[in-house]
Amino acid sequence: MPKIIGKSLHEHRQMTRHKLFAALSTLMAERGFDTITLADIATAAGVGRTAVYNHFSDKESLLLGFITHETEQYALTLERALAEVQDPVEQLRTYIRQQAQLARVFHLAPGPDLRTVLSRSTQNRLREHAEIVESILKRILHEGIAVGSFPRQDIEPTVQLVNACLSGRLIPEEPEARERAISAAETFVLRAVGARPSLAA
Repeated sequence: MPKIIGKSLHEHRQMTRHKLFAALSTLMAERGFDTITLADIATAAGVGRTAVYNHFSDKESLLLGFITHETEQYALTLERALAEVQDPVEQLRTYIRQQAQLARVFHLAPGPDLRTVLSRSTQNRLREHAEIVESILKRILHEGIAVGSFPRQDIEPTVQLVNACLSGRLIPEEPEARERAISAAETFVLRAVGARPSLAA
């Protein structure tokens, strides 16, 4: 019988899942998702291959589990940060910085774009997770328009354009260069959505 880690079966399952997520994240930072096998993930996590199948039926379901976990944790962190800010322009600044600092596997993984190697159903599920974060940006923009912080505009394409600016591979790792890039993204996005000059300066 496999050794139980943690104080209960529930804790054991949670810890095993986190080990699998950490292993997947590490492997995806090194090479493309399409080259990774469940055996690779099990080895990197330090668990038996059967332990993987106790949690996930295949590699794509493991990826979805990982992204679900990461998205939920990120959304909670973002909401906590926004709760401290009342002004919509400052909320947008906060959103920009949180997004720009987020090293998401979806964008940083080497190899082919994940959308080209995943099944259509998995792609749709990934899209659902992106919408969780997009809904937060939509709320900020709607509230900003309502109080006059931003001019009226078509929210849907604005959200897509803002996130396109913040989710690429262009933000460097070196701290000074990274801060310069994030500051530039902040200035660009605030201007793009028409934030009041006095607050967006």
